[in-house]
Parts: sequence; structure tokens; C-alpha cells
Amino acid sequence: MTHVSHELTAGAGPDGTAASLAPTAQRAPADTGPVLAAGAPADAATSAALADDTALVRRLLAGDEQAFERLVTQLHTPMLRLARTLAGPAGAQEVVQETWAAVFDGLVRFEGRSSLKTWVFRILTNRARTWGTREKRTVPVSWLEDADQGGEPAVDPARFDGTGDWVNPPVPWTEQSPEGLLLRKEIGAVLQRELEALVPGQRAVIVLRDVEGCPSAEVCEILGISEANQRVLLHRGRSKLRAALERYLTRG
Repeated sequence: MTHVSHELTAGAGPDGTAASLAPTAQRAPADTGPVLAAGAPADAATSAALADDTALVRRLLAGDEQAFERLVTQLHTPMLRLARTLAGPAGAQEVVQETWAAVFDGLVRFEGRSSLKTWVFRILTNRARTWGTREKRTVPVSWLEDADQGGEPAVDPARFDGTGDWVNPPVPWTEQSPEGLLLRKEIGAVLQRELEALVPGQRAVIVLRDVEGCPSAEVCEILGISEANQRVLLHRGRSKLRAALERYLTRG
């Protein structure tokens, strides 16, 4: 959960748009997507990743044991995390097992239009929904909609000025002080508890974006949601986690 704690040191304006990811009044520049260290465009990195995925699939179809071990090592734990988010602890293992079976049955149909990880996560999402229906534990169809829409603002509007910049920014903290080092494990436990308390849609988007590191386009494809819906779910989920961390860090 370390990645999440770094992401959650910021807030968003009262209009629902994301503010900077640093606890200051300055806004962050728009996300321009990943860029190669050498300055090559992001689509070059994407093409290279997809080519690597295609090569891995060929090895898997040829029965390469090392390729199988590589895929399981890369994806099994992330799959379990996402399955717990979608199906809960009771169904996570079964959903993951069914997903692996579906993945290897369907590898011959992998066309490389998205990353292999995205393709596998999409299968897992569908399997989780099927499991929920079969066990009569499915979440309503609107589970990926913002359950807080029309309710209280995610961040108190009084914390922003007329231009949307912070008047009362989130309290910063450092992990380099002795106190901060001691708090790491505690903060991780707080984040995990608060993450599990989020509504399913917010939790799924947070897990995919801030834990697994998936870009927004992949999250939309995996969950079958619009970019606008993804932004709202991410904003509200992060805002709740930030607020919980701020309460925890300032209560003493």
C-alpha cells in the first residue's frame, strides 16, 4: 500500500476536478501519460510492451513452463487483490482459479489489442460478476456508479479559495523522520481498513489505479466504465482515503 499513501497526499477542488498530487496550492500539470526515459513517445513503449506480451503468449501456447511461471508470478497476486475487491474474501480464490482456467483456454484468441494484464483483468472482472450471480451475492448493476453522487462534497469547499486553490491544504508528513518510519506499518493498516470500507466501484478503481498502477484507459477497459465515471470514482475514493489518513495523522 506504499504507492497509495504517496498518491493520497493531495485533494481535489470543490468542482470535483483533481488538484495537485503534492500537498500545496499549486496545481499539477495534466497527465501526459508514460514517457520512455530516452524521450521516446509513449506509444513506442506501448508497442514494445504489446510485442512482449505477444511473444509471451506464443511461448505459453507452445507449452513453455518458464513462460507459465513468469505469467503466474506477475499476475497471481494482483489478480487476488482485484478479486477480493470484486467478490470479497469468500469468493476471491474461486474467481482467480476460474480466471486462470479461462485465460489458458482463451490464449489462442488473444489478439494483442490491449496488454495481456488488461485482458486477464477483464476476464477476472467478468468471472467475478458471474460468481456473484451464481452465489446470489452479486452487487447491484449500479455498483460501478458513484454511490455518493448528489451527496456531500468529497472535500469541504471551505478548504479552497475562489480560484479552487487550497486555503487549508492536507497536512504533509514525511516517512524519513523516526516517527514517520514507525508510522509506516500503522498507516498501511489504516489505508487497508479504509480501502475495504469504500463502496465497490471506488475500491475497484483505487486498487487498479493506485495499487496495480494501471492507467485510466486500462481501468475503463477492465471495468467496462466510461472515463468520466472512472474519474469520479477515483476522485471520491482518494478523497475519502486522504481524509482518513489526515484524521489519523493529526488526532494526537
